[in-house]
Amino acid sequence: MGILTADMKRVVAEQKLGFVATVSADGAPNLSPKGTMLVLDDDRIMFAEVRSPATVANLGRNPGMEINFVDQLSRKGYRFKGTAQVLPRGKPEFGALIERFGHFKMDAVIRAIVVLTVAKAAPITSPAYDVGATEPELRRTWRAYFNSLAPVD
Repeated sequence: MGILTADMKRVVAEQKLGFVATVSADGAPNLSPKGTMLVLDDDRIMFAEVRSPATVANLGRNPGMEINFVDQLSRKGYRFKGTAQVLPRGKPEFGALIERFGHFKMDAVIRAIVVLTVAKAAPITSPAYDVGATEPELRRTWRAYFNSLAPVD
């Protein structure tokens, strides 16, 4: 059995948007949202590289990467740490994976596929749970908040 549980896979599939952390040349953190996240298998998560030259350059120097996913309503999610591999267009591995991104309708602009092999996974939960909040309460609260920002027509 791999490191990714069924619930971890569900969160990645539902959220799609993951926040990718890499280390820049000067040692500073680099955080970049990626909206094409997919689970590849029980140990790997991947995303399409479309506008991520800094992320790719950072991974060329240091393949360590972390991805965080958080459900904005439940305030729960996961963090995944491991080693990334960049598969540029033209590599056989790229060709084998590109079809998995077809539903994003961005094939022409995908320059590479980045695959994270997860070495460590951990849950993320809001401190609100520590003081007694429940998931249904948080979902109601945050849904109301987001609706107040952009009411549904």
